[in-house]
Amino acid sequence: MKCIAISLLFAAAAVNALPRNTRTSNAIGPLGGVNMAGYDFGAGVIPPVGQYAHFAAQGVNIFRIPFSWNLMTPTLGGSIDGTWFSTFDKTVQAALSSSTSPYVILDLHNYARWNGGIIGQGGPTNAQFANVWSQIAKKYASQSKIIFGIMNEPHDIPSIPDWAASVQAAVKVPLPSPDLAALTDPAGGTSQLIFDVHQYLDSNGSGSSTECVKDNVDVLTTLVAWLKSIGNRQALLSETGGGSTASCEKYLDSELAYVKANSEYIVGFTVWAAGSFDTTYNLTVTPNANGSDQPIWTDAVVPNLP
Repeated sequence: MKCIAISLLFAAAAVNALPRNTRTSNAIGPLGGVNMAGYDFGAGVIPPVGQYAHFAAQGVNIFRIPFSWNLMTPTLGGSIDGTWFSTFDKTVQAALSSSTSPYVILDLHNYARWNGGIIGQGGPTNAQFANVWSQIAKKYASQSKIIFGIMNEPHDIPSIPDWAASVQAAVKVPLPSPDLAALTDPAGGTSQLIFDVHQYLDSNGSGSSTECVKDNVDVLTTLVAWLKSIGNRQALLSETGGGSTASCEKYLDSELAYVKANSEYIVGFTVWAAGSFDTTYNLTVTPNANGSDQPIWTDAVVPNLP
């Protein structure tokens, strides 16, 4: 889980464009939810399906499910693994069928790489990148609540112009740049794209500390101004979080309250993380064995759910 420092939001932020099936202005906001990690960990790790009902009962209306490209298509450029996908899809359907009829982000969690090789820059070709998403899109063509998170946190990319060509091939925007607003969805417009932003609250923005020092409202205010300046576009904060400490509960509550109040532009959030994370993980919001929630979830997230 690599994330950005506040000062680098527009210079080195992990920002994607998420294509989805339909959209009118602000049609999907406000959203509030959680990352359900597990399929990004490796073979045999499955996010507990019971958590979807648990969180939906509290008002969650969006889940983000990270997954590994190498598990989806074990051979680069090959077909989806049918056995693995059957298990994965059961998880997706459990999320979709929970009580709030939530949106579900399918997050390709590979950091612009396959086994260390960068897409379009010595690693997978643009066609191979587009191919995996073409296959996934066909699987979910009839699902209006599916959002495609085309690539999690591309980083250390030698050539941004080459990366832009790669991501346009899969309907993806990597980083804010002068050319960002020119990238288009499959219909040739921008109505099906949402910028996906990650921002943590600890001192170095890494999401590695259980103590938080900022609420990111200054950065999010800058983000809103930028979204307005490029044609009233929209973003989603799909990774943020902190430990169950007084500082993180305070700052996360403030951050998510800002997102909720500005849902015309930042349509929602998914905090990091539940699913297969143990309850001892420093940023865990995984429910305890007795069904109780982590303090940061109860005190900072639940008050800001839709």
